[in-house]
Amino acid sequence: MTREKTRLRCAIYTRKSTEEGLDQQFNSLDAQREACEAYILSQAGEGWECLPEMYDDGGWSGGNMDRPALKALIEQITKGRVDIVVVYKVDRLTRSLMDFARLVETFDRHEVSFVSVTQAFNTTNSMGRLTLNVLLSFAQFEREVTAERIRDKIAASKARGMWMGGNIPLGYDLGERVLLINAGEAEQVRHIFTRYLALGSLTELALELDREGIRSKCWTSRRGNAWGGQRFSCGGLAHILKNRIYRGDVVHKGKAYRGDHEAIIDAPLFARVQEQLAVNRHRHVHRRTRAAACPLLGRIFDAQELPMRPSFSYGRGKRVYRYYVSESLLPAGRIANAGNQGGTRVSAQQVERRIAGQLAGLLPADECETEIFPAIARVTLSGNRLHLVLAVSALADGSPCQEVLLERARQIDPGAKLMAEQLHLSIDAPPIRRGRTVRARVLRHVDPERDGELADLIRTAHRKLAELHASPLDHSSHAQMRAPTDAWSRERIGLGLLAPDIQKVLLQGKLPSGLDQERLLSREMPLDWDEQRRFLGFVS
Repeated sequence: MTREKTRLRCAIYTRKSTEEGLDQQFNSLDAQREACEAYILSQAGEGWECLPEMYDDGGWSGGNMDRPALKALIEQITKGRVDIVVVYKVDRLTRSLMDFARLVETFDRHEVSFVSVTQAFNTTNSMGRLTLNVLLSFAQFEREVTAERIRDKIAASKARGMWMGGNIPLGYDLGERVLLINAGEAEQVRHIFTRYLALGSLTELALELDREGIRSKCWTSRRGNAWGGQRFSCGGLAHILKNRIYRGDVVHKGKAYRGDHEAIIDAPLFARVQEQLAVNRHRHVHRRTRAAACPLLGRIFDAQELPMRPSFSYGRGKRVYRYYVSESLLPAGRIANAGNQGGTRVSAQQVERRIAGQLAGLLPADECETEIFPAIARVTLSGNRLHLVLAVSALADGSPCQEVLLERARQIDPGAKLMAEQLHLSIDAPPIRRGRTVRARVLRHVDPERDGELADLIRTAHRKLAELHASPLDHSSHAQMRAPTDAWSRERIGLGLLAPDIQKVLLQGKLPSGLDQERLLSREMPLDWDEQRRFLGFVS
């Protein structure tokens, strides 16, 4: 049986949909509160008492519950500090039937009553709830009709070319319902369009704008908050390049109308930019389809907790090499991580083979090694270790199976443990750092074929240098010198510029012990010939 309350604590909630008039000495919120206080005073004989806290939402819509004062009120209700909620009208609390049903459920759960000053309702009985639901149905209908009327007005205004609000685009300032050209910013917009056509890449454009110190538009909201002034992202640049505002148009639901404002970009330039965007969009879709084949996509991170994205390169015969590369080393990632010059690059095939081979013991005997990848929640590459988190539900069902799973995992990593339905363990991933690149260590056996492979590298380097008119043996062709266009060539042509005695030894096959193709192609190869001899082991 509920204990009878001798003191009923009343909380007054007020709301106004717009901020208009709130700066007046006596506004709508004050009028609502005054009426509610008078009603509570009339019920003083019943033990009603007005709480001093004010729950006012000025400038907040009643179409949802995302309102600061309402959230504070609900928090006090859940703590048992409110007995009655008093409002001027029901629609001040909410205009949504679904939200009202949730509020009434919260009130009932905490034994809180609900009172409307101008509408006599009692939510403790079924008739009161029915009457409230009927009234709220009309309130919601009124809100929806008002919204439709506003949408129709916006559509008609945009069809006449009027600016109907929103963030002011770069290149314009706001006048009386019309956009006015900002000369300085308009020049920046023209620069963005022309440079995109020259570079053909949003990433390269974003990096160039960052170097030039060009930032997004700065503006201040009505509440005095400063926004903008940030580096351009690829998405932000794409929005600018596709925005028909710069053509002098106003767009509404996919239809373009001639606007009242002046254009910044002429029609031919805008059309060429759209063609280039379409070409790049096709390439981007192709790259996303190719990246989807990487089983660790979105789940592998480096030691700095930066995501590692798939990256691809091409060798001879159009052979594709896959890598997982730290975001800070990728062109798009360098924009967001301008101050971070670290990162990791690792062969995707080697990491995936390592994981599949090491964790195969966690799977039933009849399942393929690659079936382990759907169970992996996260992989962190830190130093020479791969730290893995796997979902137990994908590997075992029930506590007896979990014990068996943990026992198998500890045969791989003695420190393996189960936490929150996840299996945590580590495996070895011994890397050799080559600058920013991490390559898996490959143990090479001394093989007679090695000498021939290294000699072929020298011959290939000189052939490529000759094709590029950059051969040190033919100075007369240097006027027509060209740069290599692929990574495979760039990696090898440097061998043709090694010290002559080193090249001679490589061609003769008289090599120091331990010298292999990986060391010969290393990015750490010095430019000085004496340093080259020491680096390759020709001198002690």
